[in-house]
Amino acid sequence: MNAEVLERPLPKPSSEGYVSARLLEALVEGRLALEFLERGLVRNAAGKAFQAWRAFLAALLRLELDRLKAVVKTEDERRWLESTAVPRVPTGRMTSLSQMLEEVGHGGIAFVTAMALKLHDYQYHGPDPDMALSKYRNREEAAKDVILLLRELARRAEALRQRVKWSEELERALGDIINAGK
Repeated sequence: MNAEVLERPLPKPSSEGYVSARLLEALVEGRLALEFLERGLVRNAAGKAFQAWRAFLAALLRLELDRLKAVVKTEDERRWLESTAVPRVPTGRMTSLSQMLEEVGHGGIAFVTAMALKLHDYQYHGPDPDMALSKYRNREEAAKDVILLLRELARRAEALRQRVKWSEELERALGDIINAGK
């Protein structure tokens, strides 16, 4: 895996390469999450898995931007989608953005986003036997969800193969996650 991918400047969201770049970012972040799991760094793995999912959402939001604009009711919402949602994917709006993606045909994505947000909380709060700050009682529960999230990421990324400019680099990154997650 080439971590240099994460250091490259992103193309502008309006450019053709944006979706592929964010998809590649998602897959590379996912592979890093698996490496952290292999080292026993579950909280770091949870954070990387969350970042991977967030990058995937950015790619999907850009890919579906025209359809999403048709779903929202106001011009302000349309501008916000283009100027903020696609390039930034605000954590506090990931649930509503996922619900919008459900409306345009991406079934089950809101549930996966809910898992990613749980992992995001775990990254900051760690295991919590009382489940007040984190929804994971122990690191094993969180580690299982990291793997489940990354499997879903790989499945959904692979399903986009025909809709994005698919490169050898994307193919290798996808293969890294699929092979490492076994």
